[in-house]
Amino acid sequence: MGRPRSFEVEEALEAALGVFWRKGFEGTSYADLVAATGVERPALYSAFGNKEALFLKALDRYASHYGNYVWEAVALETALAVATRVLEGAIELNTRFADRAGCFGINGALAGSDDSEASRQALIKWRADGEAVLRDRFERAKTEGDLAANADSAVLAAYILTIAHGLAVQAKAGFSREKLTAIARLALSAWPQA
Repeated sequence: MGRPRSFEVEEALEAALGVFWRKGFEGTSYADLVAATGVERPALYSAFGNKEALFLKALDRYASHYGNYVWEAVALETALAVATRVLEGAIELNTRFADRAGCFGINGALAGSDDSEASRQALIKWRADGEAVLRDRFERAKTEGDLAANADSAVLAAYILTIAHGLAVQAKAGFSREKLTAIARLALSAWPQA
């Protein structure tokens, strides 16, 4: 019979999430994870599996606790309100923590080797799922007359997320919330009207 765990799994996962958010998958070592969580390597392996399994659990936690603003935004009344909320949500999250600026899903994917293919694919899927939710919402806006019938919902969804991802990169580079907000406003000025 093994010894009982002497650490809080959710706290360790949150600490690991913070490291992955700062450094991405490739930049994070198991030594970083041990230092951040205060949990020795064998106990981390026992609780979470290898680094990739821990990363995927951290991505799930990020999606449900932090990066869910896209899914919440689609409930808003107009397509422009949805697009605005997505960009506002990206700016707020990307600048919320001084020690981990940017987006977990973008920071984690900017560099990768063949060894991180599963993590890279998980991040691609996570971003694609967000894009699909927006595309479907913008299609609905067309049928409701909120967007012009000839508006390209797929392009609009990709456009908003491209801007959001760019905001994440610039937040990581140190852009202020005010500057990011001005960029988002400029991007939204090109929004098509019904």
